[in-house]
Order: sequence, then C-alpha cells, then structure tokens
Amino acid sequence: MHIHLDVLGGIAGDMFVAAMLDAWPDLAEIVHQNVRLAGLKDDVEAMVRPYDDGVLTGSRFDVTKMGSEQEAARPHAGQHAHGHTHGHAHERDDHDEARGQHNHEDVRNEHHHHTHWRDLRAMLEASCLGEAVKRAATTIFHELALAEAVVHGSHVDDVAFHEVGNWDSIADIVAAATLIEAVGEASWSVGLLPLGRGWVETDHGRLPVPAPATTLLLRGFAFHDDGRVGERITPTGAAILRYLSPSTSIGSSPLVLDRTGIGFGTRRLSGMSNVLRVLAFSDQEAAQERVGIIQFEIDDQTGEELAVALDNIRSADGVIDVTQTPSFGKKGRMLASVQVLTRTDAIETIAALCFEQTTTLGLRRRTEARMILPRQAITTSDRVRVKLADRPGGRTAKAEMDDVQALRQSHKARAELRCRTEAEALEKSHGQD
Repeated sequence: MHIHLDVLGGIAGDMFVAAMLDAWPDLAEIVHQNVRLAGLKDDVEAMVRPYDDGVLTGSRFDVTKMGSEQEAARPHAGQHAHGHTHGHAHERDDHDEARGQHNHEDVRNEHHHHTHWRDLRAMLEASCLGEAVKRAATTIFHELALAEAVVHGSHVDDVAFHEVGNWDSIADIVAAATLIEAVGEASWSVGLLPLGRGWVETDHGRLPVPAPATTLLLRGFAFHDDGRVGERITPTGAAILRYLSPSTSIGSSPLVLDRTGIGFGTRRLSGMSNVLRVLAFSDQEAAQERVGIIQFEIDDQTGEELAVALDNIRSADGVIDVTQTPSFGKKGRMLASVQVLTRTDAIETIAALCFEQTTTLGLRRRTEARMILPRQAITTSDRVRVKLADRPGGRTAKAEMDDVQALRQSHKARAELRCRTEAEALEKSHGQD
C-alpha cells in the first residue's frame, strides 16, 4: 500500500488523525481505546465526527475533557488556529528543581504549565499501549523534543513542553501512532508543503511562521507559498511527517486509488478549505504492473525438439507464460514465433535460457505494462479447481480443464461437470465476500 498526504490547507496532529479516520472509519474504535490506554484520565474523550465547511465534506477529530472547564477546548489560548497546540520548550528552572521530577499524575494535570519530555516519555512507556504504538508515539514526541532542544539550547531530557504537554495533544499523537501502525506496512509520500506567513503566539511570545522547531523538523521537505497568512504546519504535524520520512511523489509506476480521506482543521482559510487529504493506493493484483517480454523466431528446429525446449523455458522460475505462433519467414519458410512473458527481474536469466534451449541466434526483449484482474481459485466438492475473476461486468468462473478431463466420459458429462462446479464456486465466493 502507498499513502500520499496532500497538504492542501496544512497539517496538524488532529488533521492527520481526522483524514486517516475518514479513509479508515473502522479504526475509530481502536483509536478511542488507545487514547484511554495512554495514561490520560478516563474523562478524556476522543472522537471523530463528520464535518462540512460548505465546500468539502470530511471528518474532524475532537478531543474533549468531559465535565471540565476545558471541554471542547480547541483551540486553547496561545494555540494556533489549526486546533493543535504548539510545543515550545525551555530549560528546567529553579522551581522545577525544588519540586523534583513530575510524576504521571503531574503530566495529566498540568494543562496550563509545562511537561518535561522525560516525564511524558515515562508516562507513555508505563502505559498499557501495544509496543508498536508506544514506540511510534514515543518516537514522534522524541523528534519534537530534539528540535526543541536545538532551538532552546538545552539537553533533550530537559526539554519542557508547554502546550504539547496538554492532554489533547498527547491524545492526537497517540491516535496518529495508532493509525500509522494499524494500516500496516505502507510507503508514504507528501506533496509540496504550504509555507504560511506571519507570526504565531506561544507561551514564549510571538514566533515567526513556520515556527523554529517546525523548520528544523522539515529540513529537506519542499515548500510553496500560496500567499495565505497564518501557520499552516504545526510542530506536531511536522513531527509526524518527520517520523514517516515520506518521499516527494507517488512515483512513476501506475497505481490504483483504493480510498481517500479528508481531515479538517479548525481554522478558516480565505477562499479554500483547511484540509489535509489522504490518498491510499492499493497493491492489489488489478493494478498495472511491469512484465518482461522476450520474442524470437525459430525456423530450423524440429517441432518435437522445440516443444521440449519451450516446456523447459515454461517451467523456469520467473516465467509467466510461453506462446508460439506459426508464421512465414524469409524464402517462404514456415517458422514459429515465440513469445515469453517473464518477471522484470528475470529477463536476463530467461533470455540466456532461450539461447540455451533453442537454435535462435538473436532475440528481442523489453518491458511493458500489463493489467490483470483480481482473481482467486476455489476447489469444489467434486475436487475441480475453478478460477474466479472479477470483471467490470461481474464475477466469472472457469473450471480447470486438467481436472475436468479426469472424467473420462462423454463431452456432455464434462460440460455438465463444468457447469455444476462453476456455479458452486461462484456461490462459495459470494458467501466469502
């Protein structure tokens, strides 16, 4: 699977989660469970809901603290308008030294103060999250802590987050880590990132856009300026991108679009929707792929000998199919035109095998795109294998003749067996859908 991030309005932690859940709504429950397992109090609620800005429809990801004055608290004071908080850090001060290290309860309660990275890390490591999600969430936070340490000239363990230590931002990063792990092995890419303009207000005062930590996290990424004012990429969004290490394009190979999702931020942008779009491309067999093609002609090898040679080529690893077609060559001679389909990584090996097995003195080779239908094989109660193919007009079935011919009776009996087994296979396949 390949997942492309189309950063139209911008990217923040909640926008990433909303876009992913819009594409994979079935993952909402595990996200909700993991937010609860992250070490936050039970009154923190995370939910995805439909959203319509009058132009596009998609999803919003909201984290609320029930029964609290901070319920529905996006955006916080000092928070940028994407609905995601800033993580700016400072050295540990004398007040911190006198009080000692925060415990896990401190991490959950200090919404208006700061949270040291070492304490936040300890909370995540002590949580009941699965190891893969725990590792991803910790790494995303660590990327952010490293950037903040450079900006403020501190040791990474002494970095203290202000707004990013809040319960809603912790929930965003845990949710993002959950979704990244839940979709399984995937490659990622991202388009041009919007630069943004102006300033952002933080606990440290007014900072330029992009914020210093954001610029460090996004070194090597490509930007464009669409002329719109405001912060477009938050430090948390940048840390997620840094963790994913996406390529800059989906590549040149044809891909099949499987699903898409749109995640909204809370900010209103003039003349455009403030969204992050996710495009997920599948690796299913219906996708176009490259195959190797080897062609040559034979006019001086007996039919009996050529049949053996082509059987040997056909059975070689990397060969997809071998065909021969009768034709006329020079001086009116009958010849066999041979075509061999191979995996692209086997072209050299199979070309050498063609020279070894036949009398040809030369051949042509190339790669081409091919498109194959999704298919499966089912063995029926009569022990007949039936190949099923999903065609644009509907699913079709074809019984394997090698199995049908075992019934050494009349043509009528074989035709009835084919009809019966194909109908059975179609019925079984529909039951599996």
